[in-house]
Amino acid sequence: MNLNDLRAEAQRRLDPAHWDFFAGGAGDERTLRANEAAFDAYRILPRVLRGGGARDLRTRLLGDDLALPVLVAPTAFHRLAHPDGEAGCARAVAAADTVMVVSMAATTPIEAVAAATGADGRRARLWFQLYPQPDLGFTRSVVRRAEAAGCRALVVSVDSPVFGRRERDLRNGFLDLPPGLCCENMRDPETGRVRDIVMDDRLDWTRIDWLRGITRLPVVLKGILHPDDARLAVAHGVDAVLVSNHGGRQLDGVPASVDALPAVVDAVEGRIPVLLDGGVRRGTDVFTALALGAVAVGVGRPVVWGLATRGEAGVRQVLDWLRADLARAMTLAGAARPGDLTPDLLRTGVAG
Repeated sequence: MNLNDLRAEAQRRLDPAHWDFFAGGAGDERTLRANEAAFDAYRILPRVLRGGGARDLRTRLLGDDLALPVLVAPTAFHRLAHPDGEAGCARAVAAADTVMVVSMAATTPIEAVAAATGADGRRARLWFQLYPQPDLGFTRSVVRRAEAAGCRALVVSVDSPVFGRRERDLRNGFLDLPPGLCCENMRDPETGRVRDIVMDDRLDWTRIDWLRGITRLPVVLKGILHPDDARLAVAHGVDAVLVSNHGGRQLDGVPASVDALPAVVDAVEGRIPVLLDGGVRRGTDVFTALALGAVAVGVGRPVVWGLATRGEAGVRQVLDWLRADLARAMTLAGAARPGDLTPDLLRTGVAG
């Protein structure tokens, strides 16, 4: 009936260690829990007698017209959840006419993800998530692969100079993928060897400038929480920022994404789009994020739940539910299109 039901079904189907990998967060998982709970502080204050007929959910983002303001956020190891993997997810995204951000830690190579949706004439809009590697030559080769596969943007994760401490994985001894699965986008083009993803604690703004200099793709910074970093992103010519705490998987105790969103929106002053991921489970959550200034939201774990239960069809169901739920919330609140969602439609601090 809803995404929480889907989560329970996915947990029943997945190996417990694999479930913990997808579901878990860093440390005591305070931020993981806060991402969902923070939406409870917002109440929608609807307008009435506004007519408008059917809702128009179309959204323009980085030069593309999307059918709805919901993207598939980058999540690793889709084939660990279901054999359809990233290719099945991409087909579902193509059907929904939105964007899939393909993880650098995908278990299907970016070329195969792109090719999976070409047969029916509608290709998925793909962005590529990148952890910049200390080996600049290898980083450049990964960017070139993403470009050649038709990716339309680079989403650079900037919140991961080191791995977060994910204690569920440590308890389970989940340190590597099962035989037959690997991070296919980390395959060295010269040797064929699959490299480990290296987190670079020397990553700074000069690397962002370097990336902008080697590609014409729009660059999106994922992991922005502080408004000063959002201002710096604008100053460095970044094309969009994604307010995110990595699903609570990096630094435990940071704010919920939706709580950090308003200050980032204020900081960029409309100069670049602001996106959000973390804790979105209902169309009302999408509504809230858009009313606070996000242009679109990303969903990560719900996509894995859909994959785990029904493969490609499960991902389609997730996106269809969010589309219908958002349209219903907008109709009940008197908003005809995403641009009508403004802060005056929200109230905070209401108990119960």
